[in-house]
Amino acid sequence: MAERVLVTLDGEVKDADAPLLHADDFGVLRGDGVFETLLVRGGRARAVELHLARLAASAAAADLPEPDRDDWRLAVELAVERWGDAREGALRLVYTRGREGGDRPTAFLLVTPVAERVEKARREGVSVVTLERGSSVDLAQRAPWQLLGVKTLSYATNMAALRHAESVGVDDVIYTSSEGFVLEGPRSTVVLARGRTLLTPPPEHGILPGTTQQALFDVAEDHDFTVRYEALRPADLIVADGVWLVSSVALAARVHTLDGHPLATRALVGEVEKLVETGSAAAR
Repeated sequence: MAERVLVTLDGEVKDADAPLLHADDFGVLRGDGVFETLLVRGGRARAVELHLARLAASAAAADLPEPDRDDWRLAVELAVERWGDAREGALRLVYTRGREGGDRPTAFLLVTPVAERVEKARREGVSVVTLERGSSVDLAQRAPWQLLGVKTLSYATNMAALRHAESVGVDDVIYTSSEGFVLEGPRSTVVLARGRTLLTPPPEHGILPGTTQQALFDVAEDHDFTVRYEALRPADLIVADGVWLVSSVALAARVHTLDGHPLATRALVGEVEKLVETGSAAAR
Protein backbone atom coordinates (compact mmCIF):
# COMPACT_ATOMS: atom_id res chain seq x y z
CA MET A 1 0.00 0.00 0.00
CA ALA A 2 1.55 3.29 -1.12
CA GLU A 3 2.08 5.92 1.56
CA ARG A 4 1.82 8.65 -1.08
CA VAL A 5 0.72 8.74 -4.70
CA LEU A 6 2.07 11.36 -7.09
CA VAL A 7 0.62 11.85 -10.59
CA THR A 8 1.43 14.49 -13.18
CA LEU A 9 -1.18 15.89 -15.52
CA ASP A 10 0.16 13.86 -18.46
CA GLY A 11 -1.08 10.76 -16.65
CA GLU A 12 2.33 9.57 -15.46
CA VAL A 13 2.69 8.07 -12.00
CA LYS A 14 5.85 9.41 -10.39
CA ASP A 15 8.05 8.21 -7.56
CA ALA A 16 6.72 10.26 -4.65
CA ASP A 17 10.19 10.21 -3.04
CA ALA A 18 11.98 11.57 -6.12
CA PRO A 19 12.40 15.29 -6.95
CA LEU A 20 9.58 16.78 -9.03
CA LEU A 21 9.69 20.61 -8.94
CA HIS A 22 12.47 22.75 -10.33
CA ALA A 23 14.10 25.17 -7.92
CA ASP A 24 12.93 28.13 -10.02
CA ASP A 25 9.24 27.12 -10.09
CA PHE A 26 7.13 30.12 -9.16
CA GLY A 27 5.07 27.92 -6.86
CA VAL A 28 8.21 27.49 -4.75
CA LEU A 29 9.75 30.92 -5.20
CA ARG A 30 6.62 33.02 -4.67
CA GLY A 31 3.70 30.77 -3.81
CA ASP A 32 2.37 31.76 -7.23
CA GLY A 33 -0.24 29.13 -7.93
CA VAL A 34 -3.54 27.65 -6.81
CA PHE A 35 -4.66 24.34 -5.39
CA GLU A 36 -7.57 22.22 -4.24
CA THR A 37 -7.84 19.42 -1.67
CA LEU A 38 -10.36 16.59 -2.01
CA LEU A 39 -11.30 13.72 0.26
CA VAL A 40 -10.71 10.21 -1.07
CA ARG A 41 -12.95 7.66 0.61
CA GLY A 42 -14.00 4.20 -0.49
CA GLY A 43 -11.94 4.38 -3.66
CA ARG A 44 -13.61 7.60 -4.83
CA ALA A 45 -12.65 11.26 -4.84
CA ARG A 46 -15.48 13.41 -3.57
CA ALA A 47 -16.98 16.51 -5.19
CA VAL A 48 -14.56 16.45 -8.11
CA GLU A 49 -16.62 18.80 -10.29
CA LEU A 50 -17.11 21.35 -7.50
CA HIS A 51 -13.37 21.38 -6.87
CA LEU A 52 -12.46 21.60 -10.56
CA ALA A 53 -14.85 24.53 -10.95
CA ARG A 54 -13.22 26.30 -8.01
CA LEU A 55 -9.74 25.47 -9.34
CA ALA A 56 -10.72 27.10 -12.65
CA ALA A 57 -12.11 30.15 -10.85
CA SER A 58 -8.94 30.50 -8.79
CA ALA A 59 -6.79 30.11 -11.91
CA ALA A 60 -8.77 32.82 -13.68
CA ALA A 61 -8.42 35.20 -10.72
CA ALA A 62 -4.65 34.55 -10.63
CA ASP A 63 -4.35 34.98 -14.40
CA LEU A 64 -3.20 31.39 -14.93
CA PRO A 65 -4.11 29.44 -18.10
CA GLU A 66 -7.50 27.81 -17.88
CA PRO A 67 -7.10 24.26 -16.54
CA ASP A 68 -8.12 21.46 -18.91
CA ARG A 69 -10.73 19.77 -16.77
CA ASP A 70 -10.67 16.54 -18.78
CA ASP A 71 -6.94 16.16 -18.13
CA TRP A 72 -7.47 16.80 -14.44
CA ARG A 73 -10.37 14.31 -14.28
CA LEU A 74 -8.26 11.56 -15.83
CA ALA A 75 -5.38 12.31 -13.48
CA VAL A 76 -7.74 12.23 -10.48
CA GLU A 77 -9.05 8.83 -11.56
CA LEU A 78 -5.53 7.46 -11.90
CA ALA A 79 -4.40 8.85 -8.55
CA VAL A 80 -7.44 7.40 -6.77
CA GLU A 81 -7.00 4.03 -8.49
CA ARG A 82 -3.39 3.86 -7.30
CA TRP A 83 -4.39 4.92 -3.79
CA GLY A 84 -7.03 2.19 -3.48
CA ASP A 85 -10.08 1.92 -1.26
CA ALA A 86 -8.66 0.63 2.00
CA ARG A 87 -8.27 4.00 3.71
CA GLU A 88 -9.02 7.68 3.42
CA GLY A 89 -6.70 10.03 1.61
CA ALA A 90 -6.25 13.75 1.07
CA LEU A 91 -5.88 14.46 -2.67
CA ARG A 92 -4.23 17.78 -3.56
CA LEU A 93 -4.47 19.30 -7.02
CA VAL A 94 -1.56 21.73 -7.44
CA TYR A 95 -1.29 24.21 -10.32
CA THR A 96 1.54 26.77 -10.44
CA ARG A 97 2.73 29.36 -12.92
CA GLY A 98 5.66 27.12 -13.78
CA ARG A 99 9.34 27.89 -14.09
CA GLU A 100 10.86 31.34 -14.14
CA GLY A 101 11.39 32.21 -17.80
CA GLY A 102 9.20 29.27 -18.90
CA ASP A 103 5.91 29.27 -20.73
CA ARG A 104 4.15 26.25 -19.22
CA PRO A 105 2.41 25.89 -15.87
CA THR A 106 3.28 23.10 -13.47
CA ALA A 107 0.51 20.69 -12.52
CA PHE A 108 0.45 17.59 -10.35
CA LEU A 109 -1.71 15.59 -7.93
CA LEU A 110 -0.61 14.17 -4.59
CA VAL A 111 -2.51 11.76 -2.34
CA THR A 112 -1.44 11.41 1.29
CA PRO A 113 -3.04 9.82 4.37
CA VAL A 114 -5.57 11.87 6.29
CA ALA A 115 -3.87 13.40 9.32
CA GLU A 116 -4.63 12.17 12.82
CA ARG A 117 -5.67 15.71 13.81
CA VAL A 118 -8.54 15.39 11.31
CA GLU A 119 -9.78 12.16 12.87
CA LYS A 120 -9.62 13.77 16.31
CA ALA A 121 -11.46 16.91 15.16
CA ARG A 122 -14.28 14.84 13.68
CA ARG A 123 -14.52 12.71 16.79
CA GLU A 124 -14.04 15.25 19.59
CA GLY A 125 -14.70 18.64 18.03
CA VAL A 126 -12.33 21.60 18.27
CA SER A 127 -11.46 24.61 20.38
CA VAL A 128 -11.05 27.84 18.40
CA VAL A 129 -9.61 31.31 18.81
CA THR A 130 -10.77 34.30 16.75
CA LEU A 131 -7.97 36.26 15.09
CA GLU A 132 -8.07 39.46 13.05
CA ARG A 133 -7.26 38.97 9.39
CA GLY A 134 -6.65 42.69 9.00
CA SER A 135 -8.90 43.29 6.02
CA SER A 136 -12.32 44.81 5.42
CA VAL A 137 -15.27 42.82 4.14
CA ASP A 138 -15.32 44.97 0.99
CA LEU A 139 -11.61 44.62 0.22
CA ALA A 140 -12.20 41.81 -2.29
CA GLN A 141 -14.33 44.14 -4.42
CA ARG A 142 -12.02 47.16 -4.00
CA ALA A 143 -8.75 45.29 -4.52
CA PRO A 144 -9.22 42.10 -6.54
CA TRP A 145 -5.44 41.77 -6.90
CA GLN A 146 -5.35 40.77 -3.22
CA LEU A 147 -6.89 37.44 -4.36
CA LEU A 148 -9.20 37.19 -1.37
CA GLY A 149 -11.56 34.27 -1.86
CA VAL A 150 -9.00 32.51 -4.08
CA LYS A 151 -7.35 29.25 -2.99
CA THR A 152 -3.73 30.19 -3.60
CA LEU A 153 -0.52 28.47 -2.60
CA SER A 154 0.43 31.57 -0.58
CA TYR A 155 -0.44 29.92 2.74
CA ALA A 156 2.27 31.26 5.05
CA THR A 157 -0.14 33.57 6.92
CA ASN A 158 -2.66 30.78 7.43
CA MET A 159 0.01 28.46 8.78
CA ALA A 160 1.29 31.21 11.09
CA ALA A 161 -2.24 31.66 12.44
CA LEU A 162 -2.54 27.94 13.11
CA ARG A 163 0.83 27.88 14.88
CA HIS A 164 -0.36 30.80 17.02
CA ALA A 165 -3.50 28.85 17.90
CA GLU A 166 -1.39 25.88 18.94
CA SER A 167 0.84 28.14 21.04
CA VAL A 168 -2.17 29.32 23.07
CA GLY A 169 -3.51 25.80 23.48
CA VAL A 170 -6.38 25.69 20.97
CA ASP A 171 -6.99 23.64 17.86
CA ASP A 172 -8.05 26.08 15.15
CA VAL A 173 -8.78 29.64 14.09
CA ILE A 174 -11.72 31.70 12.86
CA TYR A 175 -10.71 34.92 11.14
CA THR A 176 -12.59 38.18 11.66
CA SER A 177 -12.64 41.29 9.48
CA SER A 178 -11.52 44.77 10.51
CA GLU A 179 -15.21 45.55 11.17
CA GLY A 180 -15.50 42.52 13.46
CA PHE A 181 -17.42 40.21 11.11
CA VAL A 182 -16.82 36.46 11.07
CA LEU A 183 -14.97 35.36 7.93
CA GLU A 184 -13.59 31.80 7.68
CA GLY A 185 -11.00 29.42 9.06
CA PRO A 186 -7.53 29.01 7.53
CA ARG A 187 -8.73 25.71 6.05
CA SER A 188 -12.49 25.69 6.63
CA THR A 189 -15.86 27.42 6.25
CA VAL A 190 -17.82 28.52 9.31
CA VAL A 191 -21.40 27.23 9.64
CA LEU A 192 -23.69 27.90 12.58
CA ALA A 193 -27.18 26.75 13.52
CA ARG A 194 -30.08 28.81 14.87
CA GLY A 195 -32.69 26.22 15.52
CA ARG A 196 -33.00 24.44 12.19
CA THR A 197 -31.54 27.29 10.14
CA LEU A 198 -27.96 26.93 8.97
CA LEU A 199 -26.01 30.13 8.29
CA THR A 200 -22.61 30.94 6.85
CA PRO A 201 -20.88 34.25 6.02
CA PRO A 202 -21.40 35.50 2.44
CA PRO A 203 -18.57 34.92 -0.07
CA GLU A 204 -18.81 38.61 -0.96
CA HIS A 205 -16.98 39.28 2.31
CA GLY A 206 -13.79 38.04 0.66
CA ILE A 207 -13.87 34.42 1.78
CA LEU A 208 -13.30 31.26 -0.20
CA PRO A 209 -16.59 29.74 -1.43
CA GLY A 210 -16.78 26.43 0.44
CA THR A 211 -17.37 23.31 -1.64
CA THR A 212 -18.37 21.23 1.39
CA GLN A 213 -20.54 24.01 2.76
CA GLN A 214 -22.26 24.18 -0.64
CA ALA A 215 -22.76 20.41 -0.64
CA LEU A 216 -24.27 20.70 2.85
CA PHE A 217 -26.64 23.47 1.80
CA ASP A 218 -27.67 21.48 -1.29
CA VAL A 219 -29.09 18.66 0.85
CA ALA A 220 -30.10 20.47 4.05
CA GLU A 221 -33.49 21.70 2.84
CA ASP A 222 -34.50 18.11 2.10
CA HIS A 223 -33.95 17.35 5.79
CA ASP A 224 -36.11 20.06 7.36
CA PHE A 225 -33.41 22.74 7.51
CA THR A 226 -33.37 26.19 5.98
CA VAL A 227 -30.10 27.72 4.80
CA ARG A 228 -28.92 31.31 4.54
CA TYR A 229 -25.88 33.48 3.89
CA GLU A 230 -25.65 36.22 6.50
CA ALA A 231 -23.13 38.62 7.99
CA LEU A 232 -22.15 37.20 11.39
CA ARG A 233 -20.22 38.40 14.41
CA PRO A 234 -18.44 36.31 17.07
CA ALA A 235 -21.34 36.96 19.47
CA ASP A 236 -23.60 35.13 17.00
CA LEU A 237 -21.37 32.08 17.31
CA ILE A 238 -21.45 32.17 21.10
CA VAL A 239 -25.27 32.18 21.28
CA ALA A 240 -25.81 29.73 18.38
CA ASP A 241 -27.24 26.26 18.81
CA GLY A 242 -24.08 24.89 17.21
CA VAL A 243 -21.00 25.97 15.28
CA TRP A 244 -19.00 23.83 12.86
CA LEU A 245 -15.84 24.22 10.83
CA VAL A 246 -16.65 22.55 7.53
CA SER A 247 -14.04 21.42 5.01
CA SER A 248 -13.45 18.83 2.31
CA VAL A 249 -11.23 16.49 4.30
CA ALA A 250 -12.27 17.06 7.92
CA LEU A 251 -15.95 17.29 6.82
CA ALA A 252 -17.61 18.75 9.96
CA ALA A 253 -15.75 19.54 13.17
CA ARG A 254 -18.00 20.90 15.88
CA VAL A 255 -16.62 23.90 17.78
CA HIS A 256 -16.98 23.28 21.52
CA THR A 257 -14.99 26.29 22.75
CA LEU A 258 -14.56 29.78 21.24
CA ASP A 259 -12.14 32.28 22.78
CA GLY A 260 -12.44 30.37 26.04
CA HIS A 261 -16.26 30.34 26.03
CA PRO A 262 -17.96 26.93 25.96
CA LEU A 263 -20.43 26.65 23.09
CA ALA A 264 -23.68 24.75 22.83
CA THR A 265 -23.09 21.12 21.86
CA ARG A 266 -26.29 19.37 22.95
CA ALA A 267 -28.54 20.59 20.13
CA LEU A 268 -28.56 18.84 16.76
CA VAL A 269 -26.21 16.14 18.02
CA GLY A 270 -24.79 14.39 14.98
CA GLU A 271 -27.33 15.89 12.57
CA VAL A 272 -25.13 18.43 10.84
CA GLU A 273 -22.23 15.99 10.71
CA LYS A 274 -24.48 13.43 9.05
CA LEU A 275 -25.77 16.01 6.57
CA VAL A 276 -22.24 17.05 5.67
CA GLU A 277 -21.37 13.41 5.04
CA THR A 278 -24.53 12.99 2.92
CA GLY A 279 -23.87 16.14 0.92
CA SER A 280 -20.19 15.37 0.43
CA ALA A 281 -20.93 11.84 -0.77
CA ALA A 282 -23.61 13.07 -3.18
CA ALA A 283 -21.68 16.03 -4.61
CA ARG A 284 -20.22 15.74 -8.07
